[in-house]
Amino acid sequence: MSVRKRKWTTRSGEVKEAWIVDYAQEGHRHIETLKRKKDADDYANKIGVDIKSGTHTPLSRSIAVHEAAEDWIKAVELNGRERGTVVMYRQHLGVHILPRLGSHKLASLTTPKVHAFADGLLADGVSHAMARKVLTSLKSLIGDAQRRGNVAQNVALNVRIETPSRGRQLEVGVDIPTPDEIRRLLAAAHSRVRPLLVTAVFTGLRASELRGLCWEDVDLKRGELRVRRRADRYCVIGPPKSKAGQRIIPLGPVVVNVLREWRLAQRSTELVFPTRTGHVEHHTDLTRKLDVVQRTAKLFNNDSKPKYRMHALRHFYASWCINRRSDGGLELPAKLVQARLGHASIVMTLDRYGHLFPRGDDGAELAAAESALLGS
Repeated sequence: MSVRKRKWTTRSGEVKEAWIVDYAQEGHRHIETLKRKKDADDYANKIGVDIKSGTHTPLSRSIAVHEAAEDWIKAVELNGRERGTVVMYRQHLGVHILPRLGSHKLASLTTPKVHAFADGLLADGVSHAMARKVLTSLKSLIGDAQRRGNVAQNVALNVRIETPSRGRQLEVGVDIPTPDEIRRLLAAAHSRVRPLLVTAVFTGLRASELRGLCWEDVDLKRGELRVRRRADRYCVIGPPKSKAGQRIIPLGPVVVNVLREWRLAQRSTELVFPTRTGHVEHHTDLTRKLDVVQRTAKLFNNDSKPKYRMHALRHFYASWCINRRSDGGLELPAKLVQARLGHASIVMTLDRYGHLFPRGDDGAELAAAESALLGS
């Protein structure tokens, strides 16, 4: 490897100079041109380290990010990912990744450049949640290119977008229905909607899991429900998105009785909560049904709109699992709450619902603990 100065004269007679980094890799000669000697020396040192570690891809042999994006999307489709997932990836590419990085060579991307890309998303007003999803797509894109041998390393792998401190925690009566509101909601539900709402309240299933629930996954004799399927936005049934989503949820006698009566009242159908014609229910139709029941139960926001969305029933189930038995809850440990909700990690559960867990350090409990320890 050598670093040398190159001088030349333009047609107009102007004398110019640059610094050349000349090196060989796997029998091929490569030349990179830089303006300053310091930049050339730094580049040469970096290349030397990268060649030894097997993580260098010459710019001249690197494809552009937009080319790698086409390969990645094709691979995603061939691997049978859900239609909605592919649509989401294409949106990430078209709106965020390609306008900023599409013309860049993969080999020219560095970790600082990816950090700058992530910072640019936030600076442009992209929410932290969306920015993290876009960054994850970029990591997958580069990872696919690495597997194909188009780039030697995934420089985005260690880039993170930190979760901002929550401005407001979930509140009972605002984000989470109160027990009284749940009683009013279920009392106002007519016969066709009540089984759906009872199941949502006392199992914490996501709306997609309710829509994809089949009778073969409901064991009324044993009193348990197995989550193995979900319906996507296009009403296509498939497995949960993660292994954690596959779980078994115990059913109480109220849910068992409601579902038993619902099963007898239904026509022969595979789905537990289908449309009247036996097809998968659209998510918007679930929302509409909940809105109708809330109007009957007079559950409104200050703007006179229905107060809660379907996911609020999942929040209620989480709070019911967490609350003390003396308050009408199940008082389950955090790890079991995580399993019931199908969260991929305990961090997700505690980040969302940690403030609802009993502190265990109020005056009465401290006094009882001291008495037990001292035997008084």
